[in-house]
Amino acid sequence: MPGADHLSHELPDDDPIGLQSFAVLLRAMNADFNRIAQEFAQAQGLHLTDVQALIAVLDADRDEAGGPMTPGRLGARMNLTSGAVTACLDRLEKAGHLRRVRAADDRRVVHLHYTPAGRAAARESFRPLAQATEAARAQFDADELHVVVRFMAEMNRQLARRCS
Repeated sequence: MPGADHLSHELPDDDPIGLQSFAVLLRAMNADFNRIAQEFAQAQGLHLTDVQALIAVLDADRDEAGGPMTPGRLGARMNLTSGAVTACLDRLEKAGHLRRVRAADDRRVVHLHYTPAGRAAARESFRPLAQATEAARAQFDADELHVVVRFMAEMNRQLARRCS
């Protein structure tokens, strides 16, 4: 990924695992993630918020509530009004990325599902990210990867706690 290689010399020499080093590296990674997401959004004729909604739908079974994403959960997760959620879902449905499906047990409940075509488009666009991730993972042994995953999971927990 562009941007990450030139950062190694900018990290503080006196504390390469200190807060400043983490901040520099996390900002650089976030910038690259945002660039990739923006490129996907532009290629698909979507807004960046739409891409964030797709990610929320994709990861819905892994969040605290679990199960298929609903418009209400999506709005709460993304801090959007019901009108903004409806507009976002309309765009995503029109673009063929997701579909709304009424729950069989309660027709008032709407579940949001990624379409196969939407998954294929995302897989193709985010392939460079997957390849970069796999190349980076290959540089570490299993014990090191467990530590990295533990750190990332804890970062997510801390951020979720502070942002909710």
